[in-house]
Amino acid sequence: MVHKDESTVPMEYGWSWQSKPGYKPLLILAAAIVFIALAVMPPTQAMLDMVSKENPSGYQLGKGCKTIMDTVNQKLRPDAYKTAQNGLAGVQSDHGSHGKQTLLTVDQVARIAKVMVLILFLSAFLWGTEALPIGATDMLVAVLLYLFAVLPINDISKAYMSDAVFFVFGILAVAVGVAKTGLDKRIGLILLSRIRSTKAFAFIFLPMLSIASSFLPEHALVALLIPVLMGIYKVTCKMNGVDKDPALGIFLLLGLTFAANAGGPGSPAAGGRNAIMVGYLMDYGSPITFLQWMKTGMAFVPVMSCVIGAYMYIRCKPRFRVPEINPSEVVRAEVARMPGFGGKEAIMAVILVLLVAAWLIIGEHAGLGGPTLCTVMAMFLVRILTWEDVHEGVAFDVVGLYAAASAIGVGLKVSGGGLWLASAFVDSLPGFLTSGEGLLMGVSLLTGTMTNVIRDGATVAVLGPVVLPMATLAGVSIWKVGLVCAFSSSFANVLVVSTPNNAICFGMGRDPETGERLLDVMDFVKFGLPITILSWMVLWGWALFGYWRFLEWPF
Repeated sequence: MVHKDESTVPMEYGWSWQSKPGYKPLLILAAAIVFIALAVMPPTQAMLDMVSKENPSGYQLGKGCKTIMDTVNQKLRPDAYKTAQNGLAGVQSDHGSHGKQTLLTVDQVARIAKVMVLILFLSAFLWGTEALPIGATDMLVAVLLYLFAVLPINDISKAYMSDAVFFVFGILAVAVGVAKTGLDKRIGLILLSRIRSTKAFAFIFLPMLSIASSFLPEHALVALLIPVLMGIYKVTCKMNGVDKDPALGIFLLLGLTFAANAGGPGSPAAGGRNAIMVGYLMDYGSPITFLQWMKTGMAFVPVMSCVIGAYMYIRCKPRFRVPEINPSEVVRAEVARMPGFGGKEAIMAVILVLLVAAWLIIGEHAGLGGPTLCTVMAMFLVRILTWEDVHEGVAFDVVGLYAAASAIGVGLKVSGGGLWLASAFVDSLPGFLTSGEGLLMGVSLLTGTMTNVIRDGATVAVLGPVVLPMATLAGVSIWKVGLVCAFSSSFANVLVVSTPNNAICFGMGRDPETGERLLDVMDFVKFGLPITILSWMVLWGWALFGYWRFLEWPF
């Protein structure tokens, strides 16, 4: 055995300026300098006016509050706010005596909103470049929210532990159980039994998935199908003597998540964002029924999914290392090697059916995360899962990523940073995009942009009260404005954190044998940005200036 002198062996974890996967010090330094420089600058006059304006449209004020400043003080300085409401003295200065809590000033509240916007862009930059490990950036968001006092510490914890985060963790664990029992292959046989080519996958399977996503939880469909597609990926590579095929992995995974996203406009059942808009329209005295929504949106879904399939096919197929894929052949061969249906696979199937039923029946009241965690617990009790399975199969950094994104959404909502972003975007629109049909295009641009940096539901919640009042001023149907806003919130294709679909796809998209991640964070930008642009074009050309002109618009 040859022994090396330890003094000549470089320290693997020694600090240096050299960039490594998950650690790029020059990018970290540049980001820190820009963040600090912008943070110390005074807030803009627009921010100062926004936080002091009474009853600002698009912001949910706290109970008894009149301004964003009141709401932030009520949350961050509850004792001082209560004292001020009672008309007592001693709450106006920033540093009170005897340790008394004092109210935040207009400037301080505006600075919190500004810092929250900076945190949004900093975290997006770090996630996109992976200058830090994804998990480290997840924690950094919490650190910044705490250091800059954007939210109370307990609220930060609650934001990280939202229903959506429990859902993402739970569905990733459920997918591990489905794959472990082999149920994924049987599900794949049902869905892919007649898909015998790359073209059929792009132009038959993806539209079918999009239509299904209009009625069923698209996150669950994505999570259940990814193990099947990963099996197809690996077997196809082996059959053609290829170790890996990056273009094939991107085609299967991103095609799946983009098609699932495209199902959003199909019906009000497609997601919470649609339910929020239904509520807003009802509040404005313009209620819309389930069938009326489908008449305006379902025709968009198959067309958009075919466009997605065509784009992914044209861009990825020439770069395949394998000549062709035949999902039907692969899935049938995998199922043929499996034992008969029964045992734990049958138990897993029953649990899965009960989970989907719970989402559909009580999901509106109980959320998605609770039933999903109950399902995971049931899988532990019947010994389908062990903790080792969860530890090895669940991408906890991706769960943390979505938790951090949820916390950012809460911070933007509370601080007013989200409202400022929306208002700044509206103000930047040229005149022709603020009236008539141009307003609908402007609203879709605004919503489609914001939904990629803020959760889709939060985007609709913020923008609904901002854009709906503009319908009357522009002489446009309020239904059109609301539906364009809701539809465009489904265009969340550009970032991993834009939607749970993307996060699940990124976390589960690994080589079944090597564990190598098949997607890079920047793949979502490189492929998702063109898809989002195409989504706008289809929405405008096919819906807005197409079949919408032949529909009746009572409101």
